[in-house]
Amino acid sequence: MLKEILEEGCALTDHALERLLPPASQYPTSIHRAMRHSVFAGGKRLRPVLCIESARMIAGSLPAGVEELGAALEMLHTYSLIHDDLPALDNDDLRRGRPTCHKVFGEAIAILAGDGLQTYAYEVLAKLQCPANGRVAIIAEIAHATGTVDGMIGGQVMDLEAEHQHADAATLEYIHRSKTGALLTASVVTGGLYAGASAAQIQSLRDFGTNIGLAFQIVDDVLDVTQTSEQLGKTAGKDTATEKATYPSLYGIDASLKKADELIHKADRALDLFGERSSNLREIAAFLVERKK
Repeated sequence: MLKEILEEGCALTDHALERLLPPASQYPTSIHRAMRHSVFAGGKRLRPVLCIESARMIAGSLPAGVEELGAALEMLHTYSLIHDDLPALDNDDLRRGRPTCHKVFGEAIAILAGDGLQTYAYEVLAKLQCPANGRVAIIAEIAHATGTVDGMIGGQVMDLEAEHQHADAATLEYIHRSKTGALLTASVVTGGLYAGASAAQIQSLRDFGTNIGLAFQIVDDVLDVTQTSEQLGKTAGKDTATEKATYPSLYGIDASLKKADELIHKADRALDLFGERSSNLREIAAFLVERKK
């Protein structure tokens, strides 16, 4: 069942991205080639899949146009990866098994490709096929999740500043919940908003997203020290080399995996409100701690 869920979500998202993004032939071609290089480099499409399955659970069937919301989330995620890989930040040459954007197109175009994806995502969000109050709530949720206060950019800042500093547990959790967890949570919540979820349902989705978001990054930390670059599709061992704040460095591998399992259990309980309709999201949550890349 999980394989079908992931494949359907990826296909819906990729078709929407292909349709929504300017073609590589669109002038100026360099920026659009760079944007597409990173967007279509592969990846799990986890954020769109979470969004799509959250909306399906609330609505009882797949709401028309929700894949465009998923595509916008993937654009924002990809923009963050392009910028994270730049020499001024994580300085990585490999992403999803392919050369990073700046290695192919140069730093200037890579920066602008990230900017272009971020900007275009909000154009897509403004045109979503849901009521206007839903669009406003979705845009506000995503803008906060990618911002500087408890959001992706703030988490990235703290991640950079914590290098070589032996960060404590509170700092480590803030980094992970903000840098990675916030957009994962927003993906679940905005899927619910798109489908017209109630306030109580949104809170359950938020609790689910918060727990899986932290679990996802803990497992990422573990994989960085237990898998090869070929297995991961990105440079392995980077966290150790730069002395980044990670769960394995603070707690060890076994304790980190135990923490991830506990978080997934909490996420599972957060969906009790939805009964059997939550089975797809529960399967995705289990996958997050069982994955190998």
